[in-house]
Amino acid sequence: MQTTTAGDANGTLEDEKRWNTRALIVDDDVPIRELLIDYLARFGIRGHGVSDGVEMREAMQQDTYDVVVLDLMLPGEDGLALCRQLRAESDIPILMLTARCEPTDRIIGLELGADDYMAKPFEPRELVARIQTVLRRVRDDRGDPRGNIRFDNWRLNSVLRQLVSLEGLVVPLSNAEFRLLWVFLERPRRVLSREQLLDAARGRSIEAFDRSIDLLVSRLRQKLGDDPKAPALIKTVRGEGYLFDARDIG
Repeated sequence: MQTTTAGDANGTLEDEKRWNTRALIVDDDVPIRELLIDYLARFGIRGHGVSDGVEMREAMQQDTYDVVVLDLMLPGEDGLALCRQLRAESDIPILMLTARCEPTDRIIGLELGADDYMAKPFEPRELVARIQTVLRRVRDDRGDPRGNIRFDNWRLNSVLRQLVSLEGLVVPLSNAEFRLLWVFLERPRRVLSREQLLDAARGRSIEAFDRSIDLLVSRLRQKLGDDPKAPALIKTVRGEGYLFDARDIG
C-alpha cells in the first residue's frame, strides 16, 4: 500500500506542527497526490494520500479526517461508488475531482452526496478555497439553531435533510436538492438566475450549466408535489430564471 502524508519527509518538525484540518486525498495519480499534500500543508491542512477504495477504508479505520478529496476515476471502485458508500456511513464533507465535463456527471456526484466538485486541471489554491468553503458551510449547517423551517404545507428538517408534509409524509432530499431548496428559502419571492442558484447552492462561483439547474428544479418540484405545468411554489420566469413563491416561511 503506497500512501503519502504531510510530514513524512520533514520528520519531527512537521509532526509537531498544529494542523487545523485533516484531509484524506483519494487519487491514484501519485505526483498529483504529493503536490496537493505539500500545497495543503502551507494552509494548515494535513493531507494523507491513498490510491483506491481499499486504502481509503483502511485509512478511515485508522484515523479521523475532516474532509475527503475524492477522484472520480479510480482503479477498482470508482469515485461515485465510494462517494455513495461514504455518504451512507457518515456525513464527512466530500469534494470530488473529475476530468469529466458533462453536467450530468457532476449532478450525479452531488446527488450521491458530494458537497462540491472541481474539474481537472485545477489550481491548488482553488482547492484550498473550496475545502475551506465546504467546511465552513457544513459547520454552519450543523450549528444552525433552526432545525425546522416551515413553509406553506411543508416542514423542512435541516438536520435530517428531509421534507415532512402536513399529513406526516416524509420525503428525503439529496444533498443537491436540499441546498437548492435552502437557497430558495433564504431568497423567497425573488427572481434568481440559474447562475445565481448554482453559485449559492454550491458555495462557489462557477460557469453556469443551465440544464443542470433545470434538472434539479424539476426533481425538487416533483418532491414538493409542484405541478410542472402550473407550478405554485417554484415558478419559471422566462428568460430570467426561477422564483420561489412560498408565503408562510418561518
